[in-house]
Amino acid sequence: MDFEALESGLRAAYGDEITPEDVMSAAMYPKVFQEFKEFTSNFGPVDCLNTRLFLDGPKIAEEFQVELERGKTLHIKALALGDLNKSGQREVFFELNGQLRSVLVKDTAAMKEMHFHPKALKDVRGQVGAPMPGKVVEVKVKPGQKVEKGQPLCVLSAMKMETVVNSPISGIISKVHVNADSSLEGDDLILEITE
Repeated sequence: MDFEALESGLRAAYGDEITPEDVMSAAMYPKVFQEFKEFTSNFGPVDCLNTRLFLDGPKIAEEFQVELERGKTLHIKALALGDLNKSGQREVFFELNGQLRSVLVKDTAAMKEMHFHPKALKDVRGQVGAPMPGKVVEVKVKPGQKVEKGQPLCVLSAMKMETVVNSPISGIISKVHVNADSSLEGDDLILEITE
Protein backbone atom coordinates (compact mmCIF):
# COMPACT_ATOMS: atom_id res chain seq x y z
CA MET A 1 0.00 0.00 0.00
CA ASP A 2 1.21 3.51 -0.86
CA PHE A 3 0.98 5.27 2.52
CA GLU A 4 2.34 8.56 1.17
CA ALA A 5 -0.41 8.71 -1.47
CA LEU A 6 -3.01 7.82 1.18
CA GLU A 7 -1.68 10.56 3.48
CA SER A 8 -1.74 13.20 0.72
CA GLY A 9 -5.33 12.15 -0.14
CA LEU A 10 -6.35 12.47 3.52
CA ARG A 11 -4.68 15.89 3.78
CA ALA A 12 -6.57 17.04 0.66
CA ALA A 13 -9.87 15.80 2.11
CA TYR A 14 -9.51 16.72 5.80
CA GLY A 15 -6.79 19.37 6.07
CA ASP A 16 -3.20 19.26 7.30
CA GLU A 17 -3.90 17.98 10.83
CA ILE A 18 -3.51 14.34 9.72
CA THR A 19 -1.36 12.25 12.08
CA PRO A 20 0.45 8.95 11.35
CA GLU A 21 -2.26 7.28 13.48
CA ASP A 22 -4.93 8.75 11.15
CA VAL A 23 -3.12 7.29 8.11
CA MET A 24 -2.98 3.83 9.73
CA SER A 25 -6.65 4.05 10.77
CA ALA A 26 -7.69 5.05 7.24
CA ALA A 27 -5.61 2.21 5.77
CA MET A 28 -7.16 -0.46 8.01
CA TYR A 29 -10.71 0.91 8.45
CA PRO A 30 -11.45 3.41 5.65
CA LYS A 31 -15.25 3.59 6.19
CA VAL A 32 -14.96 3.88 9.99
CA PHE A 33 -12.28 6.58 9.64
CA GLN A 34 -14.46 8.56 7.19
CA GLU A 35 -17.45 8.36 9.60
CA PHE A 36 -15.19 9.43 12.49
CA LYS A 37 -13.92 12.50 10.58
CA GLU A 38 -17.49 13.48 9.61
CA PHE A 39 -18.59 13.07 13.24
CA THR A 40 -15.74 15.20 14.62
CA SER A 41 -16.32 17.89 11.97
CA ASN A 42 -19.97 18.11 13.12
CA PHE A 43 -19.48 17.78 16.89
CA GLY A 44 -15.90 18.85 17.57
CA PRO A 45 -13.42 17.19 19.95
CA VAL A 46 -15.79 14.93 21.94
CA ASP A 47 -12.79 13.14 23.50
CA CYS A 48 -12.90 15.94 26.14
CA LEU A 49 -16.07 14.30 27.57
CA ASN A 50 -15.94 11.26 29.80
CA THR A 51 -17.60 8.08 28.51
CA ARG A 52 -20.83 8.28 30.57
CA LEU A 53 -21.46 11.93 29.62
CA PHE A 54 -20.81 11.15 25.95
CA LEU A 55 -23.06 8.06 25.81
CA ASP A 56 -25.86 8.96 28.27
CA GLY A 57 -25.67 12.73 28.63
CA PRO A 58 -25.74 14.60 31.95
CA LYS A 59 -28.48 14.24 34.57
CA ILE A 60 -30.59 17.32 35.35
CA ALA A 61 -28.83 19.63 37.86
CA GLU A 62 -25.52 17.79 37.31
CA GLU A 63 -22.44 19.99 37.07
CA PHE A 64 -19.40 18.87 35.13
CA GLN A 65 -16.21 20.34 33.71
CA VAL A 66 -14.78 19.97 30.22
CA GLU A 67 -11.08 20.76 29.78
CA LEU A 68 -10.61 21.85 26.15
CA GLU A 69 -6.89 22.47 26.65
CA ARG A 70 -4.63 23.32 29.54
CA GLY A 71 -6.01 26.39 31.31
CA LYS A 72 -9.22 26.41 29.23
CA THR A 73 -11.98 24.65 31.19
CA LEU A 74 -15.74 24.95 30.66
CA HIS A 75 -18.07 24.63 33.66
CA ILE A 76 -21.41 23.21 32.51
CA LYS A 77 -24.59 22.55 34.50
CA ALA A 78 -27.59 20.82 32.94
CA LEU A 79 -30.79 22.64 34.00
CA ALA A 80 -33.89 21.41 32.14
CA LEU A 81 -35.35 19.74 29.04
CA GLY A 82 -38.07 21.43 26.98
CA ASP A 83 -41.06 19.71 25.34
CA LEU A 84 -40.72 17.75 22.11
CA ASN A 85 -41.47 19.91 19.03
CA LYS A 86 -42.96 18.63 15.76
CA SER A 87 -39.53 18.15 14.17
CA GLY A 88 -38.46 15.77 16.97
CA GLN A 89 -36.27 18.26 18.84
CA ARG A 90 -36.15 19.38 22.47
CA GLU A 91 -34.73 22.63 23.83
CA VAL A 92 -32.01 21.83 26.38
CA PHE A 93 -31.32 24.53 28.97
CA PHE A 94 -27.92 24.68 30.67
CA GLU A 95 -25.43 27.02 32.30
CA LEU A 96 -22.09 27.52 30.57
CA ASN A 97 -19.55 29.24 32.85
CA GLY A 98 -22.47 30.73 34.80
CA GLN A 99 -24.32 32.05 31.72
CA LEU A 100 -27.77 30.65 30.86
CA ARG A 101 -27.81 29.00 27.40
CA SER A 102 -30.16 26.78 25.41
CA VAL A 103 -29.74 24.60 22.34
CA LEU A 104 -32.12 22.49 20.21
CA VAL A 105 -31.21 18.79 20.26
CA LYS A 106 -32.78 15.93 18.28
CA ASP A 107 -34.47 13.44 20.61
CA THR A 108 -33.46 10.18 18.93
CA ALA A 109 -35.64 8.03 21.23
CA ALA A 110 -38.78 10.04 20.42
CA MET A 111 -37.89 10.26 16.71
CA LYS A 112 -38.19 6.45 16.38
CA GLU A 113 -41.93 6.82 17.00
CA MET A 114 -42.31 9.77 14.61
CA HIS A 115 -42.15 9.55 10.80
CA PHE A 116 -39.20 11.40 9.30
CA HIS A 117 -38.30 11.95 5.70
CA PRO A 118 -34.93 10.41 4.69
CA LYS A 119 -32.06 12.80 3.93
CA ALA A 120 -30.16 12.85 0.63
CA LEU A 121 -26.61 11.57 1.06
CA LYS A 122 -24.09 14.06 -0.33
CA ASP A 123 -21.66 11.36 -1.47
CA VAL A 124 -24.29 9.46 -3.52
CA ARG A 125 -24.51 11.13 -6.95
CA GLY A 126 -28.04 10.02 -7.86
CA GLN A 127 -29.75 11.20 -4.68
CA VAL A 128 -31.48 14.56 -5.16
CA GLY A 129 -32.20 16.56 -2.00
CA ALA A 130 -34.33 19.61 -1.33
CA PRO A 131 -32.18 22.77 -1.68
CA MET A 132 -34.24 24.49 1.05
CA PRO A 133 -37.24 23.85 3.31
CA GLY A 134 -40.57 24.14 1.49
CA LYS A 135 -43.64 22.44 0.05
CA VAL A 136 -43.70 20.35 -3.13
CA VAL A 137 -45.92 22.08 -5.72
CA GLU A 138 -45.45 19.64 -8.60
CA VAL A 139 -43.46 16.48 -9.36
CA LYS A 140 -42.52 16.51 -13.06
CA VAL A 141 -41.14 12.94 -13.36
CA LYS A 142 -42.12 9.39 -12.43
CA PRO A 143 -40.19 6.16 -11.70
CA GLY A 144 -38.70 4.52 -14.78
CA GLN A 145 -38.56 7.81 -16.71
CA LYS A 146 -35.30 8.77 -18.46
CA VAL A 147 -33.96 12.23 -17.55
CA GLU A 148 -31.14 14.39 -18.87
CA LYS A 149 -28.78 16.50 -16.76
CA GLY A 150 -30.43 19.88 -16.02
CA GLN A 151 -33.98 18.61 -16.69
CA PRO A 152 -36.61 19.93 -14.20
CA LEU A 153 -37.61 17.23 -11.68
CA CYS A 154 -39.97 19.03 -9.33
CA VAL A 155 -41.09 22.47 -8.16
CA LEU A 156 -40.78 23.59 -4.51
CA SER A 157 -42.51 26.57 -2.94
CA ALA A 158 -41.10 28.42 0.07
CA MET A 159 -42.10 31.86 1.36
CA LYS A 160 -44.16 32.50 -1.83
CA MET A 161 -41.15 31.79 -4.06
CA GLU A 162 -41.03 28.80 -6.37
CA THR A 163 -37.79 26.92 -7.00
CA VAL A 164 -37.27 24.34 -9.73
CA VAL A 165 -35.09 21.37 -8.73
CA ASN A 166 -33.09 20.19 -11.76
CA SER A 167 -31.45 16.83 -12.37
CA PRO A 168 -27.74 16.82 -11.41
CA ILE A 169 -27.02 13.85 -13.72
CA SER A 170 -28.48 11.97 -16.69
CA GLY A 171 -30.10 8.62 -15.93
CA ILE A 172 -33.33 6.84 -15.06
CA ILE A 173 -35.59 7.75 -12.12
CA SER A 174 -35.45 4.74 -9.79
CA LYS A 175 -37.61 6.05 -6.93
CA VAL A 176 -39.64 9.19 -6.11
CA HIS A 177 -39.92 9.92 -2.36
CA VAL A 178 -42.32 12.89 -2.51
CA ASN A 179 -45.66 13.88 -3.99
CA ALA A 180 -47.50 17.16 -4.42
CA ASP A 181 -48.09 18.93 -1.07
CA SER A 182 -45.25 17.07 0.71
CA SER A 183 -43.53 19.34 3.26
CA LEU A 184 -39.74 19.10 3.16
CA GLU A 185 -36.81 20.29 5.23
CA GLY A 186 -33.45 21.19 3.65
CA ASP A 187 -31.61 18.15 2.19
CA ASP A 188 -34.70 15.89 2.43
CA LEU A 189 -34.52 13.19 -0.25
CA ILE A 190 -36.76 14.03 -3.25
CA LEU A 191 -35.86 11.22 -5.63
CA GLU A 192 -33.15 8.82 -6.73
CA ILE A 193 -31.59 8.53 -10.19
CA THR A 194 -29.54 5.60 -11.47
CA GLU A 195 -27.01 6.35 -14.19
